[in-house]
Amino acid sequence: MKKSLLAFVALASITGAASAQSSVTIYGVVDMGLKVENAGSGTRLSLDSGNQSGSRIGFRGTEDLGGGLKANFVLEAGFSADTGAMGATNQLFNRQSYVSLSGAFGEVKMGRIQTVVYSNASVFDPFGDTLAGDSARIFNYGGSRTDNTVNYSYSAANGVNGQVAYSFGEVAGDNSANRTMAGAIGYAAGPLAVVLTHQNTKNATGSDAAKTTLLGGNYNFGLLQPFVAYAINKGVGTLDTRDALIGLNINVTPNDVIMTSLMHKYDKFADHRDATQIALGYTHNLSKRTNLYTSWSRLSNNYSVAYKADRNGSADNLFNVGIRHKF
Repeated sequence: MKKSLLAFVALASITGAASAQSSVTIYGVVDMGLKVENAGSGTRLSLDSGNQSGSRIGFRGTEDLGGGLKANFVLEAGFSADTGAMGATNQLFNRQSYVSLSGAFGEVKMGRIQTVVYSNASVFDPFGDTLAGDSARIFNYGGSRTDNTVNYSYSAANGVNGQVAYSFGEVAGDNSANRTMAGAIGYAAGPLAVVLTHQNTKNATGSDAAKTTLLGGNYNFGLLQPFVAYAINKGVGTLDTRDALIGLNINVTPNDVIMTSLMHKYDKFADHRDATQIALGYTHNLSKRTNLYTSWSRLSNNYSVAYKADRNGSADNLFNVGIRHKF
C-alpha cells in the first residue's frame, strides 16, 4: 500500500512538472453587428459577423524545450457567427496555421501566416484594419495571410523590431512563380510606433510582380493619437498607385476611443481612377473581453474605377453597430 502511494505521488509530481513546461490554450472571438450599406444599387440591411474582428476559434500551444528555447503552434479557424458556417470552404484553419521555434534569437514560423503589412496594421491605421474605416478598403495589403510561408521575426529590448518572410509558390519548374518575399523593420517604444514594410509577389508565370512599399506610424500623446501612412504600389501590368492616410484617435477614457481617418488612392497610370474615403468610429469597453462599437464611412470613387462599390463612379456608404466578445 505504501509503495503504491509513493508511486502515485511520484507519477503526479512528474505529470505536474511536464504540464508546467507546456500549455495549450483555447481562445476565440465572437463579433456580431448590424450593417447598413449602400454601394450604388440600393441599401442593404444585414446582420453580419466580424465587423470589428473576424469571429474565430483558435488553439495556441507552447512547450518549454529548455535553455530559453520554446516550440509553439497556432491553429485558428474563422467562422460566420450569424450562420455558423466555416469562414472558408474546404479550409478548416483558414486564418492561421503554423508551428514555430522561439528564443533569444527571435521566432521562426512555418505555415499559413499573416502578411507583414497586415500584421502591422495597428501601427499605421487608427481603425487597426477593422470596422468601416478599415485601411484595406483603399490600401493594397497584398492579402492578409499567405500559405507555405517561412517567417522570421525579432523584437529587441530597445524597441527595434523586424521580420522577413518567404512564401513558396510551389510551381514545378519555376520557383519564382507565385512566390512572395516580404520584410518589415519598425520601432515601438513609449508613445512612438513606426514601421516600414515591403512586399513583392510574383504572378502565376513569374514574369511580373506586384510590389508594395509602405511607411506609417503613430504617436500617442495621451488624449490625442495621430496616425499617418503612405504606400507605393507597382507592377503586374498597369499597377502604379499611391495610397495615403491621415488619422486621429481620441482616447477619451481608457475604455472609450473615437477613431477618425481620411484616405486617398491616386492612380499615376490613368486619369479618373482615384478614390477617397472618410471614416468615423467609436468603441466602448464593457470589460476586458467585451466591447460595443459603431462606425461609418463614405468611399467616393471616380467614374473609371470601382473600389468597394457596385458600379464605377458610385459611392459606398457603410454603417455598422455591434458587440465583440473575446474568450
